[in-house]
Amino acid sequence: MLYIIGLGLGDEKDITLRGLEAVQKSQKVFIEAYTSLLSFGISSDGLSTLKEMYNLLQEKLYGKSITVADREMVEEKADDILLEATSSDVAFLVVGDPFGATTHTDLVVRAKKLGVDVKVVHNASVMNAIGVCGLQLYRYGETVSLPFFTDTWRPDSFYEKIQRNRKLGLHTLCLLDIRVKEPSLESLCRGKKQYEPPRFMAVSVAIEQLLEVEQMRGENAYTEDTTCVGFARLGSEDQLVVAGSMKQLLEVDFGLPLHCLVIVGDTHPVEEEMLDFYKLAKNQGQA
Repeated sequence: MLYIIGLGLGDEKDITLRGLEAVQKSQKVFIEAYTSLLSFGISSDGLSTLKEMYNLLQEKLYGKSITVADREMVEEKADDILLEATSSDVAFLVVGDPFGATTHTDLVVRAKKLGVDVKVVHNASVMNAIGVCGLQLYRYGETVSLPFFTDTWRPDSFYEKIQRNRKLGLHTLCLLDIRVKEPSLESLCRGKKQYEPPRFMAVSVAIEQLLEVEQMRGENAYTEDTTCVGFARLGSEDQLVVAGSMKQLLEVDFGLPLHCLVIVGDTHPVEEEMLDFYKLAKNQGQA
């Protein structure tokens, strides 16, 4: 049996009872560590303290040795995980909800093709936790991902999606880039992998990149005066939610990762009333 278990967003206590039972009866436990991270697994310098994080998981609550599954393991060695699940119970832990990333859907498909039984244990995800700001979830359009720009790579495919959403009056959730154990381009060219330090995109960087693309495209999909909501550490005790214009949010220190951003579309009066509690001018962004 392969159990794919959502951990929620905050810390090790956010796992459900059903998920915890599945972990405790599994012979092998993996935790996926590149599409997202629990908030308590990120240190004050912005780097993921993965070793300490998972030691805490296994010592304080789960009672199991945990193998960190980075991008290479999940995308290149998934068959090894699935092979173990053909003869024993294997738990694959995912921050948020199991189906918040396409990688996990692919894992389920591959498992079923191998005849491995799969059970999914759902949990909270950024996709529904953003409802805390008062914008109604059914008034969102297509979600977009914002990658870090480089000197030679500045993609803008998200622009059309945001533009379509705004023409329909819909809100847009922007998921911000997370880079954990990513090989550098130079090392790949040399044929010997060396990994870059972990990086987590901040709300300010996301807005800078969005405005750069708008300036380049000039189609007025949004402006620096467009209302947005910035989020930090959703689901944790110190989560932060701040609403304001893009220009205003550029000046807000959202603190430690993880961050995400919502570009606000047309709003209902009830949405406006709730959003008002988070506006920068009123309360300096207290969650």
